Amino acid sequence: MLRRSRTAGVRNVIITGGSLKESQHALRMAKDYGMFATVGCHPTRSQDFDKFDAGPEAYLRALDNTIAKHKTGKGRVVAVGECGLDYDRLFFSPAETQKKYFRMQLSLAKKHNLPLFLHSRNCHSDFVQILREEGFGEDGGRALGGRGGVVHSFTGAKEEIDELLEMGFHFSLNGCGMKTQENLEAAAKIPLDRLLLETDAPWCSLTSTHASSAHLKTLPKPLSDVFFPPSSKTFVEGKMVKGRNEPNAIGGVAWVVSKLHGVTLEEVAEAVWKNTCELFALEDPLPEMDVPKVAAAVVARVAAAAAGPSAPSLKSESAFPALGRR
Repeated sequence: MLRRSRTAGVRNVIITGGSLKESQHALRMAKDYGMFATVGCHPTRSQDFDKFDAGPEAYLRALDNTIAKHKTGKGRVVAVGECGLDYDRLFFSPAETQKKYFRMQLSLAKKHNLPLFLHSRNCHSDFVQILREEGFGEDGGRALGGRGGVVHSFTGAKEEIDELLEMGFHFSLNGCGMKTQENLEAAAKIPLDRLLLETDAPWCSLTSTHASSAHLKTLPKPLSDVFFPPSSKTFVEGKMVKGRNEPNAIGGVAWVVSKLHGVTLEEVAEAVWKNTCELFALEDPLPEMDVPKVAAAVVARVAAAAAGPSAPSLKSESAFPALGRR
């Protein structure tokens, strides 16, 4: 998987933590592979606070201590989250529980001066109310120690974009935010200087039933071959597993965004790269993840094959920052 991602231009990965246990696992993987990670509790797991043997406050302290121990060095934490609200899946955790522990986690971003990695589903009013009440209503909470954040896997309405932009937040898009024509219209409204891209792998694939498919049909074959390589229904060495998203598909997300904004693929990649490095305080040039490097000739061959009057300019060193769980 990592070799396929590198071939597709992914230079590094941020692994998302969805619970205390997952966050600790993400940090171990990030250290092993030279990646980055987030630490937090997803709203659908927010009952983990109550189930924790020593109680909710101890769970928060455990998250706090995990962040404190991994703020520097290889495999460091770069954001607090994934946290937020999800009213589409209240069967996992009731709204009041989600709100209580979303609010608690915001204190970690202020304490550690880290950006937020946010989740928002069908909850905009409560979502922004809590952010405002906790000091994130202006400039991403920087006056109180925060450092903004990204509403990841954004699927909200165009009207929500204006309010979150005014509050100082970024947006990240993946296949889930490109399912409908309304999604595409919202995606086109997000300014490039506030945009990040992700795959949310292994979920949120771009599929032929999505509105985005019309744009993907214009993707040159050399790029399609590396962004969407062959797959198999079962595990086969060297192939993707059918239906399982991977970081290499981020190039397809970028291609759709380039069409929506009327710019080149390279312009999207460069803007998103800059935004990602600035938001998460990543050094640029970014160190490569620890996987066997793809021969430069392979990447150069892909770039050369893609070059032409109907294709974007894609330099051999072009790379997309990838946000995803795995």
